[in-house]
Amino acid sequence: MGKPRVALALAAALALFLSCSDVVVRAQDTERIEGSAGDVLEDDPVGRLKVYIYELPTKYNKKMVAKDSRCLSHMFAAEIFMHRFLLSSATRTMNPEEADWFYTPVYTTCDLTPWGHPLPFKSPRIMRSAVQFISSHWPYWNRTEGADHFFVVPHDFGACFHYQEEKAIERGILPLLRRATLVQTFGQKDHVCLKEGSINIPPYAPPQKMKTHLVPPETPRSIFVYFRGLFYDTANDPEGGYYARGARASVWENFKNNPLFDISTDHPPTYYEDMQRAIFCLCPLGWAPWSPRLVEAVVFGCIPVIIADDIVLPFADAIPWDEIGVFIAEDDVPKLDTILTSIPMEVILRKQRLLANPSMKQAMLFPQPAQPGDAFHQILNGLARKLPHDKGVYLTPGQKALNWTQGPKGDLKPW
Repeated sequence: MGKPRVALALAAALALFLSCSDVVVRAQDTERIEGSAGDVLEDDPVGRLKVYIYELPTKYNKKMVAKDSRCLSHMFAAEIFMHRFLLSSATRTMNPEEADWFYTPVYTTCDLTPWGHPLPFKSPRIMRSAVQFISSHWPYWNRTEGADHFFVVPHDFGACFHYQEEKAIERGILPLLRRATLVQTFGQKDHVCLKEGSINIPPYAPPQKMKTHLVPPETPRSIFVYFRGLFYDTANDPEGGYYARGARASVWENFKNNPLFDISTDHPPTYYEDMQRAIFCLCPLGWAPWSPRLVEAVVFGCIPVIIADDIVLPFADAIPWDEIGVFIAEDDVPKLDTILTSIPMEVILRKQRLLANPSMKQAMLFPQPAQPGDAFHQILNGLARKLPHDKGVYLTPGQKALNWTQGPKGDLKPW
């Protein structure tokens, strides 16, 4: 394509953007989600299940937070806030004999580097130790070897406990958790780190902090495409071909000079406000397919542009991701501008109306205190829909389904 044609195409795209942003401001009506998804989103789990919380020694949870309070604010913090929520939840039972589900409050993402990044290397040992504790102090684990237990495992690759995909695949899901229900942020179809029956949840994003950055709803959306974050991870991927499977690098190389794209590695203090001024927010994979940008985009009404092949998204039975987002194949990143500028205005407006639905935003957040329809309640809804348990989950006396000595030697060391 010659320079005149490129200029004409760019001018047409800019004209579409300007007309679109002008109309979006006047179209902030809320649209309810139709069909089963809308019903599921508004379900109330109270009265549908009972959860028993194991009382573990505080070294597995509270002492970890006391040692490093940064655990409360990183994107893996759902495991901490889920515990706090359940302690006062109406679904909690103090009688384990009447419980539908058993919960083990162990904080495996609270071992942090000096820079605040979770180290997964001790996590398998912490988790094994916790399972050994509950199996030796209560009879309930041994009845099913975890089939009526759930664990919150918000690591990059869930219970595979590693932040690099190749090593996570090599490890696989921790053997002792292979009968349990895993509540995790990681989700990718046909992946060894996503167990069938897992409940996929959003990562933690600080609700109160986000609330303080809300802009007036009539604020014009004057940014067409917005993204802040890494394009290359030179420290962990110096050659540049492994991180984000090259998708983020492709975004930068193709669109760093495109006036429709406001993209940078800088993270300005107006980051949240900027998202509320954008029509599309890029949500590309990083080391894992998911990131907090997905939560931020939904909460701030910015149409999420999901670039992560085969991703399994949070609460997919309640949130119609196909209707509120745009999915871009990783190989199609070079065509991102053409794809986005070709979306009809009426489609954009409907996505924005759906995103304006308060129940949609609520489902993506872990507020304190909890609120009806939030992510805590969506998790309980997911557990309730799995009831009643199949009789086959209960083992006969002496029967064993799990191999306690399976796994890397380092995982078998005491913690």
